[in-house]
Amino acid sequence: PTRTGFLHLGGLRTALYNYIFAKKYQGTFILRVEDTDQSRVVPGAAEGIEDMLDWAGIPPDESPRRGGSFGPYQQSQRLDLYRRASEVLLERGVAYHCFCTPQRLELLKKEALRSQQTPRYDNRCRHLTPTEVAEKLSQGLEWVVRFRLEKGVEPFQDLVYGWNKHEVADVEGDPVILKGDGFPTYHLANVVDDHYMGISHVLRGTEWLTSTSKHLLLYRAFGWDPPQFGHLPLLLNKDGGKLSKRQGDIFLERFAQDGYLPEALLDIITNCGSGFAEKQMGRTLEELILQFEVGRITTHSAFLDLEKLPEFNRIHLAHHIENEGLRQKLIRELQLLVEHVYGDQQVDQEVLEKEYVERVLLLRKGHISFLKNLVSCDYSYLWVRPSVSREQLQTISAEVDEIGKLVLGLMTRQAAVLTVEELNKDLRSLQKQTKETKYSSMMQLLRLALSGQQHGPSIAEMMVTLGPKEVCGRIRKALSS
Repeated sequence: PTRTGFLHLGGLRTALYNYIFAKKYQGTFILRVEDTDQSRVVPGAAEGIEDMLDWAGIPPDESPRRGGSFGPYQQSQRLDLYRRASEVLLERGVAYHCFCTPQRLELLKKEALRSQQTPRYDNRCRHLTPTEVAEKLSQGLEWVVRFRLEKGVEPFQDLVYGWNKHEVADVEGDPVILKGDGFPTYHLANVVDDHYMGISHVLRGTEWLTSTSKHLLLYRAFGWDPPQFGHLPLLLNKDGGKLSKRQGDIFLERFAQDGYLPEALLDIITNCGSGFAEKQMGRTLEELILQFEVGRITTHSAFLDLEKLPEFNRIHLAHHIENEGLRQKLIRELQLLVEHVYGDQQVDQEVLEKEYVERVLLLRKGHISFLKNLVSCDYSYLWVRPSVSREQLQTISAEVDEIGKLVLGLMTRQAAVLTVEELNKDLRSLQKQTKETKYSSMMQLLRLALSGQQHGPSIAEMMVTLGPKEVCGRIRKALSS
């Protein structure tokens, strides 16, 4: 990736496919940062990209931060290597010095656009003699190095698109491979780095497919064997447009801040794409690695419907709650959330006890899409006791005292083991002992007494979550107020 900003969903998908391909074949997943265009470099972007790959659970084996046997892993720190490589091409006559000024190149571009043609360099300096080149160099004129594009490119087999070739010399002028500031362009830097780093496979976006023939010409000029290339189709929004970076809603930082689990993002971007035997929600990274086949990647664009992401998150949050180790992490996170949201309401310390918070998580598993849902107004009764008067309860049923005594008696008897199933049966039995209160009214009364709300989980689940002692305390408080 380039150091031009935050990692977005398109970049995550490219990284993920490289990661699972490498892991499936016991390979090495390498993060190499492209920062050859210094005018576009954003400070901290490289570190941010690596932070997000770590967060997503797909850390590189070799990278600027981790190092490795083939570093440095930032192209701006490898300039000497590119300079020597360009000198080799100059000596072999497959590259040349170009002295055209930016003003001349701009005029060429304007003329082409005026003639409704695609702008391209006219290869003017390709025809300079060695004497002319030496003279211009001695005059101290500014120069770049360009690569001679030749016709007759050989077809290559792309891992996704099959046999391909693009006669780049027919549509492009000779490309710049080394700029005047000593920095290479993408074309030279990536060819040189892939060779010296021993890269065997490259999976990258489909926008580079037409440039691959150009890169293969460079490999041939050096006399090197190229890696195998696979180009990934575009990731589009559900309407068929490009994912908008301007809106800022496709950057990983935003998803992390909003409480999404990385597993949900990995799941949705592979679910909307291809490369797997079938589409199924809830796949883990291990399952993605196991099921992945590069030959199954199709050439049509992948359509990403982010409106489905909360559902993916709900499934993966349930997986986290089921897992003993991951559940402990969620308990700590929820304790901090409760203190942050309800701390100024003098939260009873009992609601922050591990056993209580764990019970809340296990009972709400599958019902919530985000951990933060549990500190919303709907669930405030879990953390703060409601303030409900006897008069409010009497508007629902005149048998307030009778119902209260029945439930208090049930809670005393059931103190040992409370289960939602058993409580549901017991509550049905209790209602039959009332004179005229319907079951629905009794549930409405208990819901108000226990939560101060009119909607929420079942009464049995509320009771199990709160526990016998708290249920009794809330009912007694409501009856006496």
